[in-house]
Amino acid sequence: MVPTHMFLTRGVGVHKEKLASFEEALRSAGVAYCNLVSVSSILPPHCKIIPRKRGEQLLKPGEITFCVMARSETNERNQLVSASVGLAKPTDRGTYGYLSEHHAHGETDEETGEYTEDLAAQMLATTLGVEFDPNVAWKEREQVFKMGGKIVQTLNITQSAVGKKGKWTTVIALAVFIPPENVPSRPRR
Repeated sequence: MVPTHMFLTRGVGVHKEKLASFEEALRSAGVAYCNLVSVSSILPPHCKIIPRKRGEQLLKPGEITFCVMARSETNERNQLVSASVGLAKPTDRGTYGYLSEHHAHGETDEETGEYTEDLAAQMLATTLGVEFDPNVAWKEREQVFKMGGKIVQTLNITQSAVGKKGKWTTVIALAVFIPPENVPSRPRR
């Protein structure tokens, strides 16, 4: 099975029970009705990124659903938690790309999101032979990657939240793969 479509989503859940907090985050992300299986971080060649709403419509309740998931949780009041999935797509759609996940405490949405985007781009750049200095800031490396012509797009989806007194707070970010058999085939012309 090689997925041809995927979507990005995120969610937050708050509950007195840790597991229920995670369930609430899954509901917020729109995937609580699936049996999620975490996989490593390869974006398949030719995999199209579709809107969340369309992706949710292509999943079936109880279905085994592969995803790349970032998850962070806390039961400490006022603690900032964040979860992010970053993506780097190559210019050549026939080549695979990378997804990266990061879970953090005390990082803002922007910090966590930039980190995952940078990490995915670095992993893709090293497989494509793009030379870069890992010690310069992400914004500078991003320009090197894109001007090199081998990486066409980087992006991230990030969720953060602040812990509440006496409750568990869970944040998740996911890249959800659609099973190929769930994608309607287009009529040939």
